Amino acid sequence: MARLLYRIGSTAYRRWPFFIAGWLLVAVVLGSLAAAFSKPMTDAFSIPGIPSEKAADIQQELFPQAGDAFDDASVNLVVAAPDGHTLAEPRYQAAIQQLIEKVPTLPQAGTDNPGLVAPAPPAEGVPTAFSTLSDDGRIGIMSFEWDVETPADLKTTTIDDLEELLADTTEETGLVAEANGPGMAVMEPPGGSSELIGLGIALVVLVLTFGSLMAAGMPLFNAVFGVGLGMTGITAMTALMDIGSSTPMLATMIGLAVGIDYTLFILARYRTELHHTKDRAHAAGIAVGTAGSAVVFAGLTVLIALSALAVVRIPFLTAMGLAAAATVFVAVLVALTLLPALLGLTKSKAFAGQVRKYAPKRDKHGRVHNNGVRWAQTLAKAPVAWALGVVVLLGALAAPITQMYLAFPTDSTSPTDTTQRKASDLMTEAFGPGREGPLLVVVDGRQITDDDARQSAFDRVVDWAAGQDDVASADLVATNAPIGEDGEPTGTGTGAMIQVVPSSGPDEPETLDLLEALRDGQRAVEDQTDTVVGVTGLTAITTDVSDRLNSALPIYLAVVIGLAFVLLVLVFRSILIPLTATLGFLLSVLATLGATVAVFQEGAFGLFEGQPIVSFMPIFLIGVVFGLAMDYQVFLVTRMREAHVHGLPTHEAVIDGFRNSARVVTAAATIMIAVFSGFILEDTAVVKSMGFALAVSIVFDAFVVRMVLIPSVLYLLGEKAWWLPAWLDRILPNVDVEGESLERDSAPVHVGSDRGDLDGDKQLAEV
Repeated sequence: MARLLYRIGSTAYRRWPFFIAGWLLVAVVLGSLAAAFSKPMTDAFSIPGIPSEKAADIQQELFPQAGDAFDDASVNLVVAAPDGHTLAEPRYQAAIQQLIEKVPTLPQAGTDNPGLVAPAPPAEGVPTAFSTLSDDGRIGIMSFEWDVETPADLKTTTIDDLEELLADTTEETGLVAEANGPGMAVMEPPGGSSELIGLGIALVVLVLTFGSLMAAGMPLFNAVFGVGLGMTGITAMTALMDIGSSTPMLATMIGLAVGIDYTLFILARYRTELHHTKDRAHAAGIAVGTAGSAVVFAGLTVLIALSALAVVRIPFLTAMGLAAAATVFVAVLVALTLLPALLGLTKSKAFAGQVRKYAPKRDKHGRVHNNGVRWAQTLAKAPVAWALGVVVLLGALAAPITQMYLAFPTDSTSPTDTTQRKASDLMTEAFGPGREGPLLVVVDGRQITDDDARQSAFDRVVDWAAGQDDVASADLVATNAPIGEDGEPTGTGTGAMIQVVPSSGPDEPETLDLLEALRDGQRAVEDQTDTVVGVTGLTAITTDVSDRLNSALPIYLAVVIGLAFVLLVLVFRSILIPLTATLGFLLSVLATLGATVAVFQEGAFGLFEGQPIVSFMPIFLIGVVFGLAMDYQVFLVTRMREAHVHGLPTHEAVIDGFRNSARVVTAAATIMIAVFSGFILEDTAVVKSMGFALAVSIVFDAFVVRMVLIPSVLYLLGEKAWWLPAWLDRILPNVDVEGESLERDSAPVHVGSDRGDLDGDKQLAEV
């Protein structure tokens, strides 16, 4: 491994024009494919085989004109008169008419919107523009459809225009006008202020790490270039598979973070190697052969964790995992090939633009005595206390996980200052919380031949549904009877749709209990009515998705941890080190989930409004955090093993590993935290919570587990830490992550040597 990567690094340095041109060609090809074959992204969360999906299939058979629940781009316009007034008053009738006339003029609104009709004459007393009107006549709902195939096709400017129209209506007429519904859910593309904030902080950290503007820019350039390729590739992948609109955001988060970290690790090793050789191409080869080996295995753990999401057979999660994995794969290739090519391009200017000088203190043996060494020596004084302290701290932070409630976000959980939340609150006030999360009972009566008997069966199903606990109303809303010339149904029809409105909101446990009760009684009512009954609708689908996610979690954990454990045994040639690394990961991920529940769900510290945790958060977080946790494990412990391989006892090897890697790991973790934290500023609750959870997970894992727990445990294990059964040692291939087989000059090089390409590096220092 090390020799192969050495050849790649040194060749890329010498032949830099070819490598840079090759990457530019890849970018052009991917861009062309994306432009020619890409399709719109989708927000579908359906899973083949779940009960709601089976019911939806029956619905499609009986009602072919009915669309997919996730392709629904409808908007509810919720209009409220001031307290003490009604919408039937003439002045409000005129304002409603004006609103109705303006909506079709909006971009993407289309001209055929039967949901928006002229209000009734004032004498009628009730405006017929509203599909639903509150009992007191003060709040009404009217709906329309955007002229798009799916909500993913909507533009943010379209939603902005609608919100501006609603604000003008409120200001000019005194009516309160808000909007919600699936047609208001638009995911903004990556590339906004959140990424810029993260990159800005990363630049500061890199400048402090290298003391050079040029060197600080290389990891950022590589990361942005890699993410750009990844995003273009994801866009091109839409031609082959459905990809959710949130996938690019998550892939961007991970791609930026690992892209910077991987390049930083190799660049730091390259700078260190300049103390040992006059040949920059050789130094680049050594850096890629050693640090690059660690990057390869660190990247492999992330790829395993993300790609293994496919084993749980959840299409939207599989797409997320594969897209993020592809971005990480690109980040690894960019770090291994484009970085040394850029070093070949810049040569002696690679560390130009110095803003500070770094002159580390050295001990009596001439070795660097930095803060990493001091920290490792501090841990060595009381490893038991430090290890127990970490376990107690992370265990306490994990406690709120027992209260975790998983659900998909709804308008009722949106921030209170959004029009979606305001509309939801008005609907709840007028019609109850269940109005936003109705369940749809599909009844297949094709086995019944008599029209009267079929109608009687439909009525009995309605009565059965209405008799369940927590049901506000149950109504037969449609049958598939053919429509005659007079516009009236001819006959009963072979299928029916019954809308069941719960008394509770879509994200409340009572609604889930109702769904379970309907399904538990489904077989009995089918036997009584000779029909086939199924329950579907958006609430039912998202609930089934959540259930599938929860049931898939143990399988996913077994696959990911099993494969990664084998990989780490191969890297470290030890059983106990991979074991402690995995146990440390479990501590950090449990603490992360506990902290996320406390802050996001319970609203601790008042930082965020309390709302359920999005259902796919745990499984996706586990995958990402496991991969990133193993990154830091590999970065830090490979330097310890390198020192141990070269003869140092475990105690000294731990200190030497901190001497050479603690600063880089600290910088890498700080950058990753900054990148993830930037996404907390996003408007979308899902992205906001993911950014928070990922940032907190890096704090716990990098700084608490990898920098405190793992070295403390290694001190306690001593030489046993590197134990490997003899039979296993014989069959394991030697991947040489430490670069033991590579030759290098041992004498440090002084500035101003006979190689002109070293001129200008005034302060070469070990990082």
